[in-house]
Amino acid sequence: MTEVSSLREMVDWSVGLLHRSTGQGVPEWNRRVLESGIDSERELRSWLREREVTGYPQMLLVMERFGYPEFLAASSDELVDRQYADRPELRPILDRLLAEAALLGPLHVRARKTYVALVSPRRTFAIVKATTRTRVDLGLRLAGHEPSGRLEGASALGNDTITVRIPIASADAIDDETLDWLRHAYTGNL
Repeated sequence: MTEVSSLREMVDWSVGLLHRSTGQGVPEWNRRVLESGIDSERELRSWLREREVTGYPQMLLVMERFGYPEFLAASSDELVDRQYADRPELRPILDRLLAEAALLGPLHVRARKTYVALVSPRRTFAIVKATTRTRVDLGLRLAGHEPSGRLEGASALGNDTITVRIPIASADAIDDETLDWLRHAYTGNL
């Protein structure tokens, strides 16, 4: 099965990204943030944006200033186990989707607090989320594909780049059409 990265690994990656994009590391930025006197997250995000610190580096510096969430200390296995703790019958859906995704080509699997992200060498192309007690949603980044047929709207499913979703009630329900859409999302995001 594909190795699942933890949020801690994402933080470590963000440290490198901050340094590559600004030429300064976390200690230097932490000093600048403290010297700014900013005491609200909103103001800090605005201040960082003015200095062209956005995305993951910005999130990193906000957490450095205001604290890291508890779930960041969790391993990827712990995060996934928590997602399926009250619905173990849905875990085979995730396992099957991860096995099928591994056949698509190079990718990273990243466990988040409420979902698992599938990331091509370029960007996130799918997420797997145990949305209800009886359903897992396979969210897909399919630019230009409106909800129709199996593809349903994906509002508020993980992140705003996921455009459609396929609801799945069991691992046996993962059919050729589902895998074709997953493949299409992967190749469309290379």
